[in-house]
Amino acid sequence: MSAPATPTPEAWPALDYAAGRDTLTTLHLWSQIVGKVRLALSPWINHSWHATLYPNARGLTTGPIPHGERVFEIAFDFRRHRLHVHTADGEDRHLALEPRSVASFYGELMAALADLGLGVEIHGKPNELPDPLTPFAEDTEHAAYAPEQANRFWRALLQSHRVFTRFRAGFQGKVSPVHLFWGSFDLAVTRFSGREAPRHPGGIPNLPDPVTREAYSHEVSSAGFWAGNDMVPYAAYYSYAYPPPDGFGEATVEPGEAFWLGDLGEFLLPYEAVRSAASPDEVLMRFLETTYRAAADLGDWDRPRLERERGAP
Repeated sequence: MSAPATPTPEAWPALDYAAGRDTLTTLHLWSQIVGKVRLALSPWINHSWHATLYPNARGLTTGPIPHGERVFEIAFDFRRHRLHVHTADGEDRHLALEPRSVASFYGELMAALADLGLGVEIHGKPNELPDPLTPFAEDTEHAAYAPEQANRFWRALLQSHRVFTRFRAGFQGKVSPVHLFWGSFDLAVTRFSGREAPRHPGGIPNLPDPVTREAYSHEVSSAGFWAGNDMVPYAAYYSYAYPPPDGFGEATVEPGEAFWLGDLGEFLLPYEAVRSAASPDEVLMRFLETTYRAAADLGDWDRPRLERERGAP
């Protein structure tokens, strides 16, 4: 008699910010440690694209990181709840993803890297978070980890990544990868008009202004996904433009659940409105396309030159 089939998890999982907040806070800080390892060892790529993480079929990965002539990778596994360090020359180390402090995670990962001959020094405090900032090595406050919450967040990232990649395929101008910025802990994809932008004023908490100004050196229309914060206590998609063209916040966008949040200077679409739709992919694509068109049309982008039919050679 065959064993019963394992139920297939829902493609678009329910997300509850209140239930997942503590886990996501801890995971955000862990991801900053991992991301800073990649940042410290990688050559600088425009717009900080060398520092990001990428969703994969198990969780989040750094992709290949150079260390002299050696290459390694760090990856979160949200199926088996482990952190993997793999080297191209065949050595591996594993850390448990479980309720444990940021200080414990930091200490064990740094020790594992040193043991592999991959020692690295990173900036020891978080970025893009409000003061006061506790150094990773001293943070014993943030220690929550609920495997189900981490798994749900990852599966939402996977679905978002899939649709964002479809959206990205419709652009032949300069466009970012679909990647996760560990500073703000959001999945993002950014299109560029090709024109230089006015000097950005900076001001992102605990992020050097030159980094922000380099990131926004050219005009952008950027969209993304985050799991929520205390200001917006639910998972949501966002879209913004820099510089925002006149009338951008008053533009008509779709679907009907999307709205302009002036305090952020962004359009938002609650994740639940996508998840609960008859066709989540198409609802999310409408948001991505209409907010981009608002930015591009009001900003006088050369759309015929920049756009392409998705999937065309």
